Amino acid sequence: MSNSNRVVMFLLIVLGVWTLMHFYVGWRLWALPVSAPATWRRGLLIGGLLLWVSFPLGQVLARNVGRVGLPIELVGSVWLGVLFLLFFWLLVADLVTGFGWLLPSLSVPARKLAAGTALVFSAIALVQGFRAPIVNEHTVRIPTLPPQHDGLRIVQLTDLHLGPILREGWVEGRLQQIAALNPDLVVITGDLVDQDAVLSVPLAPLFRRIQAPLGVYGVTGNHEYYAGFEKSLEVFESAGITLLRDRAREVAPGLVIAGVDDLTVRRQFGLDGQPVIRALEGRPPGTTIFLCHSPLDVERAASLGADLMLSGHTHDGQIWPFRYFVRLAYPRVVGRYDVNGMALIVSRGTGFWGPPMRLFKRSEIVVVTLTRG
Repeated sequence: MSNSNRVVMFLLIVLGVWTLMHFYVGWRLWALPVSAPATWRRGLLIGGLLLWVSFPLGQVLARNVGRVGLPIELVGSVWLGVLFLLFFWLLVADLVTGFGWLLPSLSVPARKLAAGTALVFSAIALVQGFRAPIVNEHTVRIPTLPPQHDGLRIVQLTDLHLGPILREGWVEGRLQQIAALNPDLVVITGDLVDQDAVLSVPLAPLFRRIQAPLGVYGVTGNHEYYAGFEKSLEVFESAGITLLRDRAREVAPGLVIAGVDDLTVRRQFGLDGQPVIRALEGRPPGTTIFLCHSPLDVERAASLGADLMLSGHTHDGQIWPFRYFVRLAYPRVVGRYDVNGMALIVSRGTGFWGPPMRLFKRSEIVVVTLTRG
């Protein structure tokens, strides 16, 4: 299957799921006596149609008219999160009542409670989504770490998704957080841009203010491909971020950093399948930090001698309970893991994708301190 056909198939599947979710939510809300039946159902039909078109229309407008289409994109993005929570809680209500067949007297109250719960959680998630990322610190002990690097501090940013919603003020806040952490090395593990790299261009030069003695390094994520790959590479260059595209580099004596272009997109489009080997084989000797946007090929990286692997991509599901669906594709969904002696840290992301919402878990900046074992 050609790449264009893969993209068309992917978009059709996404549109199909989006449509089915609207049908299900509309069906389960149809008979709720919130107001006069005719008025309620007319509102559901009109509102449902407008909301159904809001997210795809917002994405199209963002690519073609830039920030002029931001209001529609924002409505569609928020609705994406609300729809997911409505779908989940209404489904829970239906499973508890047997879709109204087993416990018919409880069906309507259960669906009302489900809809109310979804709306309350949506409001909480919206507030959480715009809060500043927390700082999560990890200490990684590496017996072979050269003495001069004992105590070295690495700051990881990932999944910022800059452009449509997160703008200059938000970036300024993150730069202040980074400066307060006094990093020796800063890494950005993909998805710096969102759906259109052009929207990220004005923000890129702000990142040149990052002060880190060993530099700022990064790798591409899946959204760099979706947003226009060549333009995304220009964004990284303008930001002063050294990209590691299936290669390794010695950043200090005895300290190596390696990275690969996103593995998820490579699998989706049948691209070259041995980037981890290319990045890690034949690298300079020394303690090795491996950057990979998606937490994939983890065992291979460990077998090739990486000491620390930093990833993102999963967002920890972003809106609970979506993390349990993400775990089906990425078993190491968030946090720290030991993989055959290699430390793997998967960040839940510094920004957000789609809905400006996070339920129960805020976004994060990861700080890793390396010590000798």
